[in-house]
Amino acid sequence: MLDSVWIALPVSTLLGLLSGLGTGGGSMLILWLTAVLGMNPRTARAINLMFFLPSALVATALRWKKNALDLKTILPAVLAGCAAAAAGAWLGTVLDLDLLKKLFGGLLIFTGIRELLYKPKETL
Repeated sequence: MLDSVWIALPVSTLLGLLSGLGTGGGSMLILWLTAVLGMNPRTARAINLMFFLPSALVATALRWKKNALDLKTILPAVLAGCAAAAAGAWLGTVLDLDLLKKLFGGLLIFTGIRELLYKPKETL
């Protein structure tokens, strides 16, 4: 038991740091839990959600404190995100699991290629 704690602490710290930097720490957490620890994918997704929510709340609170949030800009994104999450959750119950895995893999590949080829726009 103690050995697993000494492995879990640095791994979770690293994944939390990567998640905070916006580099997909949540996706890596799911891979760690399922591929390395052999956890059930449904349980891994639930843990991933619990892993993400506290850090998202802290980040939101810190940005709110610095007056870095504009509600007129954020509200449409929040509403669209909630609608997309509801639609995605519904699709997850209707579509075949193998198709969902392929779609998610395609999304990860597309996102990775897009990030590799991304060039920021020059501002004046």
